[in-house]
Amino acid sequence: MTTAAAIIIGDEILSAKVRDANTPLLIDFFADLGVDLERVVVIGDELKGIAAEVAACSEMCDVVITSGGVGPTHDDCTVRGVADAFGVAVVRHPDIEEMIRAYWGDRFTESALRMAEVPEGSRLFYGDDGLLPLVVFKNVYLFPGVPRLFAAKLPSLRGEISGTPKIVHGVYLNADESRVAPLLSQVAEECSDVKIGSYPRFGEKTDHRLWISIQAVDAECVAAATDRLLDLLKDEEVVRVERS
Repeated sequence: MTTAAAIIIGDEILSAKVRDANTPLLIDFFADLGVDLERVVVIGDELKGIAAEVAACSEMCDVVITSGGVGPTHDDCTVRGVADAFGVAVVRHPDIEEMIRAYWGDRFTESALRMAEVPEGSRLFYGDDGLLPLVVFKNVYLFPGVPRLFAAKLPSLRGEISGTPKIVHGVYLNADESRVAPLLSQVAEECSDVKIGSYPRFGEKTDHRLWISIQAVDAECVAAATDRLLDLLKDEEVVRVERS
């Protein structure tokens, strides 16, 4: 099982100047890849906070994605935060510097070279998107915060990160959650390898009042848990069952 954490960085997100569009993309991406996204943190452009979250998430999870704070301005402090998290220096990477100078040409300014700074000991991860490479330090991947750039870089991670896709069954019910709750507890205890989620519908035009999600990496476990739940339910409570 591969686990991941995401750290979304930017005062603009917390102050509602910009709406976070990257987290939904990342959630869908990891779900499709079969990676368990265990934590999503949104923090401002504050050096100590970034360093603390990076250190904690890197220790907790196999993969950490940061989004934002890698531009040329004074409030772009993600690189320094990652470096501080691991107690290393910030250095200028010659390969990125060369790319920046070539790309900007006559429009080049010294401030653009802030984007060539990396935690010492980083590696560069090149995609086929024609953009600057991702900076990777240990298990931390530093993504740009601009949604278009974030989305362009994300697919290249398929060659870096692997997971185990989940089997998911859905049981749709016309029943109150409180009525079904003891049954879900019983199935969860008997089938400990599955995760069971319960999601009631309120004021929505659907053919059901409650959606039960049953998932695991083992198809037989999911099937057994689904069948066990159906045994415990009344026939008239079941609207439909979807088995992936």
